[in-house]
Amino acid sequence: MRADTAAGRADARHVSPLRVIRRPWAVAAAVAGVLVVTLGGAGLSWASGTGRSAMPVGRPPVTGTPRSHWAAVSAPTAPAQVVPLPTGMVIPAIGVRTKLIQLGLAASGTLQVPADVGVAGWYTGSPRPGGTGSAVIVGHIDSVNGPGVFFRLRELKPGDLVYVQRTDGKMAVFKVTLVQTFLKSRFPTAAVYGPVPNAQLRLITCGGTFDVATGSYLSNVVVFAVLQ
Repeated sequence: MRADTAAGRADARHVSPLRVIRRPWAVAAAVAGVLVVTLGGAGLSWASGTGRSAMPVGRPPVTGTPRSHWAAVSAPTAPAQVVPLPTGMVIPAIGVRTKLIQLGLAASGTLQVPADVGVAGWYTGSPRPGGTGSAVIVGHIDSVNGPGVFFRLRELKPGDLVYVQRTDGKMAVFKVTLVQTFLKSRFPTAAVYGPVPNAQLRLITCGGTFDVATGSYLSNVVVFAVLQ
């Protein structure tokens, strides 16, 4: 699927934020891989017919903990507009360091996704990271050129930290509490986008089995995290 393909609504009717359409990369190598775009542009994927990566995966790159002041935990009554905009994100445990672009809704009402597979995006219809509510950040799993920004998202574990850099020079630091894979047909819309009493974060990409018949991943990987 191309990077501008829409997939998954971000409102209560949302079924899945990430959807992919397969395109053969080489006629002579049927199992070599396919170009897949996730979340209507949230991710391109280089995958085999089984849904597994067609590329050998080595150890994640070393990504150090960013140095900056930690942002204070926002009070539940704090206005959302006072929370600085997110500009970047670092996840040391899986070697992620990316800028964050802003994503809205397409004319069709579907969630936009990054055109660049190496960049993650914050959905502006969700709270700003560090503000009360569930901030949503999405990214691609991979592409014909290699792993995408969220290729290793499924490897995160409870206790891992996610650092979101902001325009005020401070970081909102989140601790992972849960990592789950959901069938797209059973995507937990309320748990991902629903209201919460504190500042939380959701990271989303494609995952699970790649369905050759439909040309898409059957599941989504969702990381749940809470502001420290």
